[in-house]
Amino acid sequence: MRRFEGKVAIVTGASRGIGLATARRIVDEGGRVVVTARKSGPLEEAVAGLGGSDVAVGVAGKAHDAEHRAEVIERTLETFGRIDVLVNNTGTNPVFDAVVNVDPAAMAKIFEINVIAAAAWVSGVYHAWMGEHGGAVVNVASLAGQHPSPGLGVYGASKAALINLTAQLAYELAPKIRVNAVAPAVVRTRFAEALYAQDEEGVVAGYPLGRLGEPEDVAAAIAFLASQDAAWVTGQTHTLDGGRTLGAGVE
Repeated sequence: MRRFEGKVAIVTGASRGIGLATARRIVDEGGRVVVTARKSGPLEEAVAGLGGSDVAVGVAGKAHDAEHRAEVIERTLETFGRIDVLVNNTGTNPVFDAVVNVDPAAMAKIFEINVIAAAAWVSGVYHAWMGEHGGAVVNVASLAGQHPSPGLGVYGASKAALINLTAQLAYELAPKIRVNAVAPAVVRTRFAEALYAQDEEGVVAGYPLGRLGEPEDVAAAIAFLASQDAAWVTGQTHTLDGGRTLGAGVE
């Protein structure tokens, strides 16, 4: 498929995991990407693996930093001349505890990165390009944003906010811009490793499809939502859980 021929995407948090798999999927389908991450070394490796400067550019920085966002958008337009897709993949979860035990400052930081920064990225690409030319946004939420998850309460609350934000933005930005989200369960990434590393067999037992998710599983769904195959889809959150929430739901 060449669904992204002539298209340009910004993918945040893309030096590894879901973000990198998404950038690779877009490039493989004919697109070009600008990828972001905090550290320049892994980002340079990611760009090289994607095919180099003809199809990929990396800009290091923090997703919740306004100057970084402005630089990424400016570099994208200077290099490739357009912004057709935004994938808000950057997320953080520095705590694993009951909500009542989480320091308010840590809670604020989680919401700043997982929600406020995502909204700011959309605002940036809207005013720079998409407001006039249209486009598609895909936010990476989480199954934890749809169901209570022990130890992940604050993270889940931030992802629930992101899911609601997705619907709100879809309503406000239609018809030119479509905004959707994906909500993965446990995916085999470094970010989620603590959720399965100690007892992967036990975790997998809760998934009817018999395995954890892979970054490529999520990338495939993101590519669909970002492409014209989903031209009549907006404001939706696509759950990717290997059947985890069937039957009794999430424990």
